[in-house]
Amino acid sequence: MSQDAYELDHNGRAEVMKALEEVCSNRSWRLLAAHIRTEHLHLVVDAEERPERVMTTLKAYASRRLNRVETGDASRRRWARHGSTRWLWTSEAISAAVRYVLEEQGAPMEVFHENTAP
Repeated sequence: MSQDAYELDHNGRAEVMKALEEVCSNRSWRLLAAHIRTEHLHLVVDAEERPERVMTTLKAYASRRLNRVETGDASRRRWARHGSTRWLWTSEAISAAVRYVLEEQGAPMEVFHENTAP
C-alpha cells in the first residue's frame, strides 16, 4: 500500500459489515462468514462469480459506505490492491474456511455467521 494502514474502529467495522450484507443481498450472494478486524477482514462468500470479482465488488461497497459515514479524505486508500482469493470446491473446504474466519482470528471483533444472522 502507498499509504499507512487504514484502521477501522468499532463504528467503521459495523458499517463495513452492513455494506457486506447489503451487497450480498443485492447480488444474491450468500455471506457465510465474516470477521472484520482493525486492519483487514476475512470472508467466506458463496457466489456465482470469480473470487476476484467478488472481492473487488465487496471492497467498493465497503469503501462507498465508509465515505458516506466518515469525514475526511474520500480518496484515502483502505484496502490493499489485492487479497487472498480461493475457490472452495467441497463442503469440507467451506466448513474449514468458515471455522478459520470465525475461530482463528483472535478475539472476535465484528463477526457474521450465516447460522446466527438475524
